[in-house]
Amino acid sequence: MPKLAKELSAIEVKRLNHPGGDSNRVVAVGGVSGLLLQLLPGGGKTWLLRTTVGAKRRHVGLGGFPEVTLAQARERAREAKELIRQGVDPVEHKKAARSALIAAQRRGLLFRDAVDRYEAAKLEGMAPKGRKQWRSQLETYALPAIGDMLVQEITVQDVLRALQPIWAEKAETAKKVRASLEAVLSWATVSGHREGDNPARWRGNLKELLPARAKAKAGNQPALALDDGPKWFAALRAREGTGSRALEFLALTAARSGEVRGAAWDEINLEKGIWTIPATRMKASKEHRVPLSSAAVTLLKVLPRMADNPLVFPAVRGGQLSDMTLSATMKRLHEAEIADGRTGWLDPRNGKPAVPHGLRSTFRDWAAERGYERDMAEIALAHVVGSDVERRYRRTDMVERRRDMMATWAAFLRGE
Repeated sequence: MPKLAKELSAIEVKRLNHPGGDSNRVVAVGGVSGLLLQLLPGGGKTWLLRTTVGAKRRHVGLGGFPEVTLAQARERAREAKELIRQGVDPVEHKKAARSALIAAQRRGLLFRDAVDRYEAAKLEGMAPKGRKQWRSQLETYALPAIGDMLVQEITVQDVLRALQPIWAEKAETAKKVRASLEAVLSWATVSGHREGDNPARWRGNLKELLPARAKAKAGNQPALALDDGPKWFAALRAREGTGSRALEFLALTAARSGEVRGAAWDEINLEKGIWTIPATRMKASKEHRVPLSSAAVTLLKVLPRMADNPLVFPAVRGGQLSDMTLSATMKRLHEAEIADGRTGWLDPRNGKPAVPHGLRSTFRDWAAERGYERDMAEIALAHVVGSDVERRYRRTDMVERRRDMMATWAAFLRGE
């Protein structure tokens, strides 16, 4: 039986350096058989998967380090091995996919490019905040489903793929996304990039396939039971990946998903342990300071930083993580519990699986149980506290008092 390589951690991989000489060196990192980190004489590092495809030994390139993290390399290696098990050569598969994409781009206009052109042509006069929101909604909910399709080939069924997952859960957002899809596709038709009816049209079209009025569900987002906090947090810390680290930071800071996903390094002072979120990124349009516990600072210090990327938790392609990434991480934690024969991470009030935003409710319950004063807990959540007059005369955001509270919250989550 072949000897299994030791499973290296992200820190151990980061510390690997070329021992000297003119030849490349490889180090097995474990976790996935055949996964290697190639150390180049010039100091570069690349990921390789040494495997067998048919009767041939192949070295499959998986990208460079640190652009591709250890967790991402392991995931890509597993995907390549799955292709091989299905009788597909991952190298040839990648070449074919790239060739097909290039050919498609030459033949016509991709939807994601149509979005760029529509925005430049039609939204120049829109307020920056509204324009950013319009763009963000399409990037989150539409582009993953139809972004790489030619506008000419988009059908009603394709539009439904983008809308159905959010039609009942996020009613107002779904309506805005549908209207944006209709507008972009209408522009594409008039511009000569497609022909025929608009597949995102409502009357006489989507109206017959979707509920006439999507209703948002009432009530708070499902929250994690307070007693489950330490066990859930331990399970989260055992997972790898940017989404897991972003969710861990969200839990430690009780921040909103959008605030965490958009966090930039220049907003964070690690020496002082302060994260200052500008007003432009806050729901209340007011700057918010978050005191960082030692656990949160430690988490940030070990994160890899991408060159020329200001984001703390960048997506694989360098942009901002989608809200679905954090939700998917939370969902996988729940599913892992069920797979182990337990009930999963459920809201004790409604019995539904907890979601990232519900962690703020968990924090609020914890603060109340521990006797922290209401205003301090509400300020920690960046909620508006008191009347206009009270807010006018309040000169402090209690940041140092909140620092002690957040340190105790972090200790609770860590089971200390």
